[in-house]
Amino acid sequence: MESTVTRVPLDGVLIAYRDSGPSPVEHPLSDVPVLLVHGMGGDGHTWDRFARRLFGLGRRVIVPDLRGHGRSAHTESYRFDEFGADVLRLCERLELTEVDLVGHSLGGYAVSCVAIERPDLVRRLVIEEQPLPLRSGDEQLALTRRMPTVAELWHASSSLLRHPRAVLAFDRSMTRTALEQFRKPNPEWWEALRGITAPTLMLCGGPGGMVDPDKLEIVRTSIADCAVESFACGHSIHRDRYGEFATAVLPFLGH
Repeated sequence: MESTVTRVPLDGVLIAYRDSGPSPVEHPLSDVPVLLVHGMGGDGHTWDRFARRLFGLGRRVIVPDLRGHGRSAHTESYRFDEFGADVLRLCERLELTEVDLVGHSLGGYAVSCVAIERPDLVRRLVIEEQPLPLRSGDEQLALTRRMPTVAELWHASSSLLRHPRAVLAFDRSMTRTALEQFRKPNPEWWEALRGITAPTLMLCGGPGGMVDPDKLEIVRTSIADCAVESFACGHSIHRDRYGEFATAVLPFLGH
């Protein structure tokens, strides 16, 4: 799979993305691109192996770098909803009428925002290990006093070893903004989940991951068509358990 990096201004922020274009392999969903969105501190290259697999099966694959990551521009604002807005603007810029969305961690939040805002656009939605936001102020005290878990520290250190370029390009100024948003309840997002109409697959990494199982159950029952797959590998399933990830996700995407 060959693709070049393109940078386009989306609401004043230069967003980089790679577009494989049409695959030479025939597939019933050749006209429905798969858009892969990475997590915080990474870039689109975290999806290279899965992107090649999809392209080899006949799918067009689009992989952006989120603002402040990879080859996308740094900016002064890193609100979580802005990451989702950037992904939606990219879809609109590319004049996509239907798309499958796969997002990891922060990317999972971004693709959920797209599915909420434009349910007509999203055919399938895959959310991998999205740290779920607070639902009310009652949860704040526990989170603000919590120290990083072994899983979080392992993911950060192993990401540095495996993808040093992505970590070095990452705008670390967003870390403070991200923590502030994690500590702030987001009842609007929870209520809006009911607007997602796409069949949805939620992936969680088990006890070593970053997904609260109680909140995950609320997500499952809030989305009309939502399945959950659990793994035992921590936060980055597509990286650390690629075979299991592909086995779960490819059939869901129509392979």
